[in-house]
Amino acid sequence: MKPVVIAYKPLPAALLARLSEHARVIETPGLSLDNSETLSWLAQAEGIIGSNANVDRQVLDHAPRLKVASTISVGYDNFDVTALTERGVLLMHTPDVLTDTVADTMMALVLATARRIVEVANRTKAGEWTSSIDASWFGCDVHHKTMGIVGMGRIGKALARRAHLGFDMPILYTSRSAHPDAEEKFSAQRCELNELMARADFVCVVLPLTAQTHHFIGEPELALMKPSAILINAGRGPVVDESALISALQRGTIAGAGLDVFEQEPLPVNSPLLQLPHVVALPHIGSATHETRYGMAACAVENLINALTGQVTRYCVNRELLAKTP
Repeated sequence: MKPVVIAYKPLPAALLARLSEHARVIETPGLSLDNSETLSWLAQAEGIIGSNANVDRQVLDHAPRLKVASTISVGYDNFDVTALTERGVLLMHTPDVLTDTVADTMMALVLATARRIVEVANRTKAGEWTSSIDASWFGCDVHHKTMGIVGMGRIGKALARRAHLGFDMPILYTSRSAHPDAEEKFSAQRCELNELMARADFVCVVLPLTAQTHHFIGEPELALMKPSAILINAGRGPVVDESALISALQRGTIAGAGLDVFEQEPLPVNSPLLQLPHVVALPHIGSATHETRYGMAACAVENLINALTGQVTRYCVNRELLAKTP
């Protein structure tokens, strides 16, 4: 008998068919514990696949047969990894598929904020371009400016490649460990966070959200930045203290920000960030291309199949469980 799998986010037809070869797939809109039908399927489920839902101890209490959770994302801060591991549930994610797409988005934010693309495009649409533009329309150069990357993982390295090879930007980075490959390929210089914040023209944050990285960039760090510097965040919103960032922008401590992630998503319509002309705010589109989202879903499906059939070789968050898997 095929194992029961709950798909709590719609899958493309071809991927649904692929998963159905190995499991009885139940499609549900989310994992609401207020839905009696969802509770019934959770009680039988050996696998779940989707994104955005919180999978905590309460959900796990209703899923005693669960063996694997496969998220269609690289981030997994909405999963209680400790609880999953305690119960022997493998957590799978999709780190490689979106690397280049998110790096593209970050580079786009660098260019958009530096050249004030959104602001001047809106002014043009509003009919303000009535003569040759003056300095009130000017931005700043990107080429040869210093980029500081906070977190030199897959995405950080992809961003460094674009910045250094494409725009001749010197690269600074801060990371728990050294990355000799980035230092060799992109002349990246490892330094402490405070030095990076003080020297970089663009501070690009690509850290995952953990207990250690929550508000990793706060008022003291922002105060170290140049008044001409710009903060870019496309990692996780709560890694940056949003109140401190708003204050720094309003006071002119820093020149601007390019943001694809926020502490609360969707971003409230009354957020001061939406009123500041030197802020580019995007609706968490880092991986939002047709190709990448399909690739992420395909990877998550294969991850789930591999976990159910005991063939996991990569993309497992709690890898310590693999040694215990028969």
